[in-house]
Amino acid sequence: MNKAYILIGGNLGDRANYLQAAQSLVEQKLGRLLQKSPIYETAAWGKEDQPPFLNQVLWIETSLDPLSLLNGLLHIEQVLGRYRAEKNGPRIIDLDILFYNQWILHLPGLEIPHPRIPQRRFVLAPMTDIAPDFRHPVLNKSMSELLALCTDPLIVHKWEPPVQNKD
Repeated sequence: MNKAYILIGGNLGDRANYLQAAQSLVEQKLGRLLQKSPIYETAAWGKEDQPPFLNQVLWIETSLDPLSLLNGLLHIEQVLGRYRAEKNGPRIIDLDILFYNQWILHLPGLEIPHPRIPQRRFVLAPMTDIAPDFRHPVLNKSMSELLALCTDPLIVHKWEPPVQNKD
């Protein structure tokens, strides 16, 4: 069996509900959930004039090869209503393969490990929560080391659902 780390996130609609729906579909269709990070909230990266994102990392075990896993993730995005209007634009849901085993792949439409992991605090914070000692196969640094070196200025904080009044 293969192990993969998947980043799920979104900044439109009921963000937490979309994360939960994505997680459920990943479990039903793509593999067994081994662990999940806390949910983090951060300002949008790249295109800043949009609502903040919620992000979470899932660690799964899967029998799928990387391209089949990618196609499954793209299908889940489509099922949940994602459409791609602009690069780094707002989105209901986004699912990215961060790591697949310790593989290094450079294919059209798929690069593993995800090439921008070291520059994105919103990826490194949840990765560090569930796999602080996992080593990046290209950079040979742990997630904790990469987070300590990250120069991304965006503030990333653990998100808690709003408390509901019981009136």
